[in-house]
Amino acid sequence: MPAAPRIHLLPELLISQIAAGEVVERPASVLKELLENALDAGSSAIRIELEEGGVKLIRVSDDGCGIARDELALALTRHATSKIASLDDLERVATLGFRGEALASVAAVAHLTLTSRSSSERDAGGHAWRLAGEIGAALEPAALAAGTVVEMRDLYYNTPARRKFLKSDNTEFAHCAEIVRRTALAHPAVAFTLTHNGRQSFRLTGGEARERVGAILGDDFLAESRSVDVAGASLRVAGHCALPAYSRARADAQYCYVNGRFVRDKLLAHAVREAYQDLLHGSRYPAYCLFIEVDPSTVDVNVHPQKTEVRFRDPRSVHQLVYHAVQRVLASPLADGGGTRALAPPSTPNASSTATSDSSAARANPVLGASAGVFGTRFGSAFGSPFKPLPERAASLPFAGRSAASSGQRPTFSTPPVAAEPPLAADYAAFARAPADATNGDGAPELAATPLLGYALGQLHGVYILAQNSQGLVVVDLHAAHERILYEKLKQALDGQKLATQALLIPAVIHLEPLDLAAADENAETLRELGFDLAVVGPRQLAVRSLPTLLVGADPAPLVRTLLGELRTHGVTQLMTTRRNEFLAELACHGAVRARRQLAPAEMNALLRQMEATERAGHCNHGRPTWMQLTLADLDRQFLRGR
Repeated sequence: MPAAPRIHLLPELLISQIAAGEVVERPASVLKELLENALDAGSSAIRIELEEGGVKLIRVSDDGCGIARDELALALTRHATSKIASLDDLERVATLGFRGEALASVAAVAHLTLTSRSSSERDAGGHAWRLAGEIGAALEPAALAAGTVVEMRDLYYNTPARRKFLKSDNTEFAHCAEIVRRTALAHPAVAFTLTHNGRQSFRLTGGEARERVGAILGDDFLAESRSVDVAGASLRVAGHCALPAYSRARADAQYCYVNGRFVRDKLLAHAVREAYQDLLHGSRYPAYCLFIEVDPSTVDVNVHPQKTEVRFRDPRSVHQLVYHAVQRVLASPLADGGGTRALAPPSTPNASSTATSDSSAARANPVLGASAGVFGTRFGSAFGSPFKPLPERAASLPFAGRSAASSGQRPTFSTPPVAAEPPLAADYAAFARAPADATNGDGAPELAATPLLGYALGQLHGVYILAQNSQGLVVVDLHAAHERILYEKLKQALDGQKLATQALLIPAVIHLEPLDLAAADENAETLRELGFDLAVVGPRQLAVRSLPTLLVGADPAPLVRTLLGELRTHGVTQLMTTRRNEFLAELACHGAVRARRQLAPAEMNALLRQMEATERAGHCNHGRPTWMQLTLADLDRQFLRGR
């Protein structure tokens, strides 16, 4: 039997190299630790210099409080820190760094040089001091106005096995730049400068939080987002949440901070995702930048070597506050200013001279809000080219309004109108036309008195509603808007157990597979609770006797097939719990007004008024926008008026 290996103490260098494996994953890991130290030192300006993606050089210079001469060597020792001194300090960590391992770990796998001039030495007229990170290195006088410079060279020079796992210089630099952006987002008052291989990549001056978000995430993110600021008993959530139209194919625009620390927390990510549940397609990811402030004693930041995970003492309260804060701001009805959208003008030869005035007008405009410019890319080419003359047959196109009546011609419809129940709510007549006191002497709506979405002028190819408000032209996607209205009403009716039903004058007979018929027979009671009265009338025939009142205008066949398909796939329990919203969204899609369905002016105005009063009406159930605003100024620019 071989002799058992003897227990022995590891060499100090090997201990540091093992610890470095947890802290130093790549150059970006080193940069993160150095930036946190600079911020903890109270810096107002930080300069980052990189070479070869940070593998050859990372130099971080700050103007913070600095390190005293007799503490420089101690700063390179493991578990040495000025940020905590007791268990009570550890339980209420208020700094970004606190472990005391960063500089020692970096020095174990790279050449590290530390130069600093503390505030006390600066006040006393003393100079800076430099210390190389090698064992036995002596202090040297140095020239430095204030603060600290940490220089790391040749990462993993002494551990080549680790170095071969690094990626290309461009990839490593991209990770470093992302670390700088993440850090800068949480500290808008601090100036950041980043250079790579001698070339400046970006420079951020200290300023307001909104300016910093725009500088890093882009003005398009600001234009497509809403501000969040909600406070609870010991919690606060602030930041920006992008509208669903700004959703991404990847989760690469999600920034979440806890007490200024960037985290990847599953609890917080789930809360935000749930808030977007009714607004995003399953394959899309929301974009947001959120800052959570909590009492340091209620959150544990010491659960991950890289400090990217946290643990809350009361996770349910945090989840609920974040969820409701984001959900409430996304669910605001249009009448309360939610989901407002505007069409930005395409670039013109004189666009630069009008950019400033346009942006200031958008901020002061109650309709445009902060989202002016969202559709500029999508529609710029269409409006930027000269309009072609309309063909002669255009006079016969359906356009519900006074122009069609005054022409003496009967408008032609691509599909015959259904002369049964109106496609909107039965009380649409209450919103039929502008009130008498909101019209001028000619009977036309008074622009100053128009609501947010204005009053309908007509339909465009039966797909879009064109309306006029005080700002100009409103274009509404008919199907998408009605789909959102129906979905919200179905949810409210089911929650309140007030899902009214309406019997069909003539039952609709549908041909189905035997398995579908069996599902209908087995779940008859559940189907009646959902407003569907179904009866098997043949080997492969099912009669639909009644439907939910909200869906009476829909074709019963796809509705029932969708319902029975959900029952067969997921069962009654999931259908009424975890799958409920997805199921109701499908019903709303089937029940919404279809494209090329011609509506009367009263019905169009009813839809507009209901949109204004409906939560999340700015987007359909799949995350697509339901309306847009084209202002008179936009039109004037397209037609070169005033030039």
